[in-house]
Amino acid sequence: MTVKEPAASPLADSIPRQFTPREIVAELDKYIIGQDKAKKMVAIALRNRWRRRQVEADLREEIMPNNIILIGPTGVGKTEIARRLARLAEAPFIKVEASKFTEVGYVGRDVESIIRDLTDLAVSMVKSEWTESVQDKAVDMAEERILDLLFPGIKAGIPKEESLPDASPPDAASAETVEERQQRTREKLKKQLMNGKLEDRIVELDVSADAHPMLQIFSPVGIEEMGLNIQDLFGGMMPQKRKRRKMTVSEARQVMIAEEVQKLIDMEKVVREAIRRVEESGIVFLDEIDKIAGIREGAGPDVSREGVQRDILPVVEGTSVVTKYGMVKTDHVLFIASGAFHVSKPSDLIPELQGRFPIRVELNSLTTDDFIRILTEPENALVKQYTALLASEGVKITFTKGAIREIALTATEVNDRAENIGARRLHTIMSTLLEDVLYQIPDPSISNVRLSAEDVKDKLKDIVEDEDLSRYIL
Repeated sequence: MTVKEPAASPLADSIPRQFTPREIVAELDKYIIGQDKAKKMVAIALRNRWRRRQVEADLREEIMPNNIILIGPTGVGKTEIARRLARLAEAPFIKVEASKFTEVGYVGRDVESIIRDLTDLAVSMVKSEWTESVQDKAVDMAEERILDLLFPGIKAGIPKEESLPDASPPDAASAETVEERQQRTREKLKKQLMNGKLEDRIVELDVSADAHPMLQIFSPVGIEEMGLNIQDLFGGMMPQKRKRRKMTVSEARQVMIAEEVQKLIDMEKVVREAIRRVEESGIVFLDEIDKIAGIREGAGPDVSREGVQRDILPVVEGTSVVTKYGMVKTDHVLFIASGAFHVSKPSDLIPELQGRFPIRVELNSLTTDDFIRILTEPENALVKQYTALLASEGVKITFTKGAIREIALTATEVNDRAENIGARRLHTIMSTLLEDVLYQIPDPSISNVRLSAEDVKDKLKDIVEDEDLSRYIL
């Protein structure tokens, strides 16, 4: 049987080609209020990935991505921009915390594991696309295997003389009659199977056993950092074990579909396509980069700051990283870094690393008007979220314009007096404001809740006035 090979999905290229920078910003505007400069720069960077791929090959290799540093206090939208950008890009994208890495040679994750994780993600992405493209074929093949289990009398592709090996050769007319009868029976079973009438029928199926689970116990610490896996290394030396299990037709179908999908997918081509996407379209969001910046204190080695910066440098500049799928070049991976830079400054990064992030965008602190818009305008606005949550209990909640403004004013005031955590302050205020309502429902006596500016003031008055208490509650 010849199976048509699925073409590699061009999904990673389709979004940048379809969305202009203005359209990308319009999509980000649905979830992120303000920060127009930052949205503009990431939109240009995303579109430039596609533009570079349209350039002739000789010059294409020379066009390097303009890496970006987003600078601004916590809660102003840096991470949210990254999250929404990942959904827009449909390209291999990973968000990591810079503070979790240590210098090579010390206990902890090394920087190159970022690229290994990005490659793993890309392989999963491409495999998922190919799985979808062969799903219909896999379902058909699984259905035929189920019919073979339910009615083994005649199998597709087996000649008549092989289906009844022990029988004496009948005359041509009777043989034709037996084959037709078996075929009709199989067709009836197929109709019943398609109509879902055989879902609870029990069948016996050979499935692969969980091979060698003990290998995981003896896996050396940190071997994953080399991009290797003990089971991958030694699994091929040991025979694949299979065991016979009884299960319903419904369960067997899922097992068989998964097995048929594996047969139809060419993993070598999946890996090649995944590596190509990482090298051409990969995006790394490096959060909390300010935590590895700063002046060295003392004479001892600083394995979590300058050492990490020096390890990040070659990956950002362009190097080849060893992964379990092969070598991956990082020359054209786009890096977007972000940090609050309260204590340190971007200039505290080592000069070589500063040069690898030529574009710096400062995000603005949020104002009261921004908070009002954040509460109401985005598709995932907090007011919409709590309205939907209470609607699930049959309760209708209404926020007056005065109430929303009072919530925004409270958030601004508490951010000014305590730690400025940006829009995250709205979550704490809304949670405190609706605490009693969320606790009391479901209650037959509560079907409508209306919050006015006075209600918000009364509920939050004591907490806002008590500065010590506001530090813990708001």
